[in-house]
Amino acid sequence: MKTEVKYTGQVSFIDLLTLAFIVLKLTGFIDWSWLWVLSPIWILLIIAMVAATFVILGKNTNKR
Repeated sequence: MKTEVKYTGQVSFIDLLTLAFIVLKLTGFIDWSWLWVLSPIWILLIIAMVAATFVILGKNTNKR
């Protein structure tokens, strides 16, 4: 079975924000640690993990 992934060409706000932070860090305009430069990515991941946890917990409570 072949799975096909199609690229839509859309760039999200998080992608643009992360790219802007990286450019600002590399050009010396900001003196943040890389943790904060890449924060839009990890904050989005944390939000997704919390949402997934609520979905999983919601499905488990419906079984009882």
